[in-house]
Amino acid sequence: MRKARSTTPDERIRIVKDCIASGKNYGEMALKYNVSYQQARTWTLNFEKMGEAGLQDRRGQRKKDQTPRTELEQAQIEIEQLKHKLYLAEMENALLKKLDEVERRDASRK
Repeated sequence: MRKARSTTPDERIRIVKDCIASGKNYGEMALKYNVSYQQARTWTLNFEKMGEAGLQDRRGQRKKDQTPRTELEQAQIEIEQLKHKLYLAEMENALLKKLDEVERRDASRK
């Protein structure tokens, strides 16, 4: 297994385009550019799915801080935000119900 080396976005684009031109011969491109077979394959698949934006290195960045690359990614972020708002509203509702129950119990004891 090859040791990973750092690559620039331009270099990744060149590797992917060369890989596509060679009929997706990942092994040959991996040897030619001194990257792993899996990395050449992953870059190619990401490039085909998202274009050049799919080749960005976004490790270490939180999902909410990232700018969406696709409409699907934007929708997923929005769904997660709405789920969180719903969770907070349900928690608040449960707390208010409990408070109302305690207040009624205390009022009936007096």
